[in-house]
Amino acid sequence: MAMKTYKPTSPARRQMTNVDYSCLSKDAPERSLLTTIKKNAGRNSYGRITVRHQGGGNRNKYRIIDFKRNKLDVPAAVTSIQYDPNRTAFIALLQYEDGEKAYILCPEGLKVGDQVVSGAAADIKPGNALPLENIPVGTVIHNIELYPGKGGQLVRSAGSSAQLMAKENGYAQIRMPSGEVRLIRLNCKATIGVVSNGEHANVSIGKAGRKRHMGIRPTVRGSVMNPCDHPHGGGEGKSPIGRSGPVTPWGKPTLGYKTRSKKAKTDKFIVKRRNAK
Repeated sequence: MAMKTYKPTSPARRQMTNVDYSCLSKDAPERSLLTTIKKNAGRNSYGRITVRHQGGGNRNKYRIIDFKRNKLDVPAAVTSIQYDPNRTAFIALLQYEDGEKAYILCPEGLKVGDQVVSGAAADIKPGNALPLENIPVGTVIHNIELYPGKGGQLVRSAGSSAQLMAKENGYAQIRMPSGEVRLIRLNCKATIGVVSNGEHANVSIGKAGRKRHMGIRPTVRGSVMNPCDHPHGGGEGKSPIGRSGPVTPWGKPTLGYKTRSKKAKTDKFIVKRRNAK
């Protein structure tokens, strides 16, 4: 898939790039699979901001995605491939033989008119969902379940994929996009293939307004604030942090500080850390 560039009619346009969406279907979203999203601008139920730099943005509807793929052994035809404003990957609209419709994450190479199916006897081809015990070792997969029947939770962003490395003692060893090797139960499902829209990583935002359209508000660096507003603030001219490491506005270590609990029970499922030499 190619990237789209623009004529330099302004400084922002000169460096702006986007994914070429000409490969997508022109169909409108399936209305029966749309629902509203309540915006909260980073505020919790008390009205207090718990996540900073959120608010505004374009209005859009949420597309209900079938992460579970629990309609077993019923073939479905891909009727369209669409843009989803709520995620980086494209989505594919399926129509099952009994007339039911569903959205799934679109894998690379899936085209309109293709047939996909979910079940233990499905072929090993992009878009088909199978339990890990029925997938050959070495296969590239995405949308992986952590708990049987809960639906895919891992490897869902644009261009990402994991690889099935081994199967033993009721668990599969899966190499994640980060390089981490993790154990996942063999009766968990995964979908074959690489998630679509791999060019998303090469998009250049180009201008501040485009970020506002996404619902992201400006981020001010702590080093340009006053000391009463941020621990990094103050000093004459450009000043260093003045601490052993960077901290949040409330003094907690940040930017690379490991927050995973030393007593995490799920450590036993991690065969190899992503940063292991």
